[in-house]
Order: sequence, then structure tokens, then C-alpha cells
Amino acid sequence: MNTQNRKPTRQIKLGKLLIGGGAPISIQSMLSVPTSNVKACLAQLKDLELAGCEIVRLSVTNLEDAKALSIYKERTSMPIVADIHFDYKLALAALDNHVDGLRLNPGNIGGRENVEAVVKAAAKQDIPIRIGVNSGSLPQDLLAEHGVCAFSMVEAALRHVRILEELDYRNIKISVKASHLPLMVESYRLLSSEVDYPLHLGITEAGTLFSGTVKSSMALALLLYEGIGDTLRVSLSADPVQEVKVAQEILKGLQLRQGLNIISCPTCGRTKIRLFELVDKVEKALAPYRDKNLTVAVMGCAVNGPGEAREADFGIAGGDGEGLLFAKGEIIKKVAEEHLVEALMELVKQHKDI
Repeated sequence: MNTQNRKPTRQIKLGKLLIGGGAPISIQSMLSVPTSNVKACLAQLKDLELAGCEIVRLSVTNLEDAKALSIYKERTSMPIVADIHFDYKLALAALDNHVDGLRLNPGNIGGRENVEAVVKAAAKQDIPIRIGVNSGSLPQDLLAEHGVCAFSMVEAALRHVRILEELDYRNIKISVKASHLPLMVESYRLLSSEVDYPLHLGITEAGTLFSGTVKSSMALALLLYEGIGDTLRVSLSADPVQEVKVAQEILKGLQLRQGLNIISCPTCGRTKIRLFELVDKVEKALAPYRDKNLTVAVMGCAVNGPGEAREADFGIAGGDGEGLLFAKGEIIKKVAEEHLVEALMELVKQHKDI
């Protein structure tokens, strides 16, 4: 994909991370444990950061949650976004505890004086606000007149945007998520044509690791290929680390990001090596090279080995209890199956450009 085709958006700053305005598309996830559970949150934050997550969101349901945010700010380099619903006082408390961003809808936190209080505090700290509309919680008047459709989704978001704009606040990011793929895609296309604010992409309630990955990949890839989107989250009923991994693969597949690329064959009757187990071992061993522009092939036999994977930097072609180690299509040596991963890693480490 030609990254020059990306829709121009205004740029905001979330912590030290730039969003929009041509900045790289960033990956977000959300903690799946109570924010006040410090031990559990610190463990998930560490796992997400190691996996390559770049923005993390935490739900703030009470004052105890808000106070815990300052602890996490000191323990992670990822920008922290506080997820707020209805209670403006929790937004103020989150800001007092040095959060990097807010996710709230200004039309849902009470009267204008409440919104003004939050906007004043956010502006003082240069904290962006993400307006997030979901298809399952649209205003009743829009549902009655238009039903659940892209127009209703975008109009609901713009109502919140107008509230902030009336207060001369434009440090905004927007999302219009739906669990129905065509609705989500159409809503983001319409929103992108209406505003120049950076957009956060996502399919809400996407589903399990398998079905959610498929659905999210389809929707996100469509929009990203059209140049729409500045941040994204793959929402899965799974460990948040899996969300980050899927997001990375989507971006790499569209060539919007460089990084480790492992290719492997689906196997057939020719395969005599335990390929699935071998691929898992290779992926784990290469984890420290996640951000390297490196392609490694793990193939089931010599037919699909150096030939079909000749463009890979390094690779393995399985045999019967052994395998061929190759680089750029050239066979290096034959190695016993139990030593293949070790030999591959030695070859990778010796490469001067890695």
C-alpha cells in the first residue's frame, strides 16, 4: 500500500505519541482486569508493552480506579487512556492522576458546567479526548427517525464533537464502532468525509480469538487500504496480548509497518516433520526480533522450501527427522530436527544487518 494515500488528518499528541497528521498508525489495547487491582494491571501492562502495544486504555468506574492511574504512569512507557462513562468527576480525578488521554462522550456526563469543567482541566494539561460511538447505544431520536445506520452513527459522534467545538476544544479523536462489519465500514467512510480529526478504528465486540480476528482483519484492512484510520484496536474475547499481535499482522500485511514476518506452509502428505510444533518454537525464539524487517520461512518439505520461499532471509525446509537450513534460497546445511531452531537462531544472530 502506498502510505501517501492516507487521508490527511490533524495531529494530536497522546503522551509522547503522535497520532494523525501522517504519524505511523498506532496499536491500542485495553486491560481486562479491574483498574484498582494494581498487581494484575501491572502484569498485563508489562505483557502488552513487551508485545508491542503502543496505547493502553483502562476503565475508570470509581475513585479507586482513578487514583491507581498515577501508579501505572510511573511503570509503563505506553500512553494511558482513561475510559469514562457518565461521571465527569471521574474524568477530573483521572486528569489529577496524570492520565494521557480520556475516552468519554461529553453529551453523557451531565450539564454544560460539567463538560466545561472537564474541558478546562483537559486543555490545561493538553490532554486529548476520544469520542466513541457504538452502534448499540445510539440516541433514541436518531434510532426512531433513521434506525441503526451510518448516518445515525456519524451524527451521534458529531453531536459530541460540536459540544467540544463550542468550547473551542479540538484536541479530539473519534471512533464509530459497530459489531456488524458493513455498518462499521460505511460509518467510518462517512465520518472520514465529514471531519479531519484523527480516527480510531475498531470492530466492537468482534468475538473470539478466531472469529474476531477474521472479522476485524476484514474491516480494518478495508479502511486502512483506503487511507482511513490513525489508531486501531482489535477487540477480542481473549488475552489483550492477542489483540496486539493481530493488529501488528494487519499492519504488516498492508505494508503499513515493518517487522518480523514468519511464513509457513499449510503442510500436506509430503510433510514428515512436526511442522506446527516447529513453527511455534521458531515464533517464540524470534520474539526479540519482532521489530526487525526480517522474513523467516518454515516449510514442510524441500518442494516448498528453498524454492517457494527463496525470498525469505532465512528458512527451514523439513525432511524426515531433519531439515535443510537456507538463506535467500541457498541451502546452508542439513540439521537434525531437534537442533533446527537452535541452528536457525545462530544463523540469524550472525547476520550483520540484524
